[in-house]
Amino acid sequence: MKILYTFQQERTISAAYHLLKGKRSGQTIHDVGLFNLYPFFGLLPKLTRQKFDEQIDLLFAKNAILIEENGYYSITEHGKQLAAQSLPISFDSWHYRGNEHLFFSRVSLIVQSLSHQLHQKNTFIPIERNEQTQQWVRKFLLRHHYQKQMLQQSLHSEISASLSQLAIEENIKDLMIYRLSGYNEPGFTWQQLAFGYEMQEMDVQLLYISGLHAWLNELYQKTTLYPLLHEIMQNIRVEVLLTSSANATAKLYKVGKTIEEISHIRRLKSNTIEDHIVEMAMNVMDFSIEPFVTIEEQQQILAAVEDYGTKRLKTLKEILPHLSYFQLRLTLAKGAVTT
Repeated sequence: MKILYTFQQERTISAAYHLLKGKRSGQTIHDVGLFNLYPFFGLLPKLTRQKFDEQIDLLFAKNAILIEENGYYSITEHGKQLAAQSLPISFDSWHYRGNEHLFFSRVSLIVQSLSHQLHQKNTFIPIERNEQTQQWVRKFLLRHHYQKQMLQQSLHSEISASLSQLAIEENIKDLMIYRLSGYNEPGFTWQQLAFGYEMQEMDVQLLYISGLHAWLNELYQKTTLYPLLHEIMQNIRVEVLLTSSANATAKLYKVGKTIEEISHIRRLKSNTIEDHIVEMAMNVMDFSIEPFVTIEEQQQILAAVEDYGTKRLKTLKEILPHLSYFQLRLTLAKGAVTT
């Protein structure tokens, strides 16, 4: 409901699905910046369309939304009330995009390995079957001389200390711990946790993801306090926020190449390069859009957004026919007039 309401009924229901999946298309990336939906981008990368549609049908059944044949929707008064409620949890999917699960897989396998080693059990069925994760954990354990049994205490201290600093509900912290496995202590399944918490599995998983995001942000901000956990979160946080193709365009733009020149060099359509420029405007804090849109033109666009209460490009183009779609998108992506 938060996403649908934020879209101001200017996108189809499918746009919300692509956002949650983290689709790397120009339109979805543009929507993230345009509607300030960074926390939700890539929140559920494995979400199936069937599962998504089930939730949409549920909102329809609860008279929160009305669905139109063309894929668009409208929000009822009841739906607006639901959307206005504050979320009890927060997300930071823009910086993790599903990688939080890899982080926890590493932690889980390390904890399981150390627990069995403490009980002098050298063979066990690993909780994590991914071979790359297994190899990563094996190298981590050897690097820290796990046989000396010092690593157990150090890691336990870091986990306890970092979790205690999180400003989240205790039940969310418990939820993450319940997912861990140890010697003769298998982690809880989603079904078991949903039963214990008296929630749907999806709700439990969202609580878990929000907890992981909060935990990772704590580790990211205080690297020196948690050296082991910071090492475990290696390559988990997405630092290069541009797509790989947009990053390649950005490098050429920084050395003074024009859109036409970049298009020729990269053998891509000008429209694609413009998509990349818009992506740069969204993600690069000091990126100036003035070479493409003057201050006066930016003011005209933002005034139209305010006066007509819309960010729909087609409508804005009708209001400001002398400006291109590229100029409109750039200004909306940047969000404010630079001074």
